[in-house]
Amino acid sequence: MIAVTRLNGSRLYVNAEQIEFIESTPDTVLTLLNGTKLLIKEKPDEVVEAVLAFKRSAYGAPPQVIRRGG
Repeated sequence: MIAVTRLNGSRLYVNAEQIEFIESTPDTVLTLLNGTKLLIKEKPDEVVEAVLAFKRSAYGAPPQVIRRGG
């Protein structure tokens, strides 16, 4: 879950796995997989960072590629 702020200032927690689109119109609109649209104060880049931080904490860092030899 990630925390976002509605335009009226109330906090809302969104399942990061359910976000389908993030738009800037100029307000940020989250569209969820079920079609629900949420207008929020955070900028799209902030939402992306929050989703990435959530996924890192939930699933760990992605595996490192180890290259050997030439």
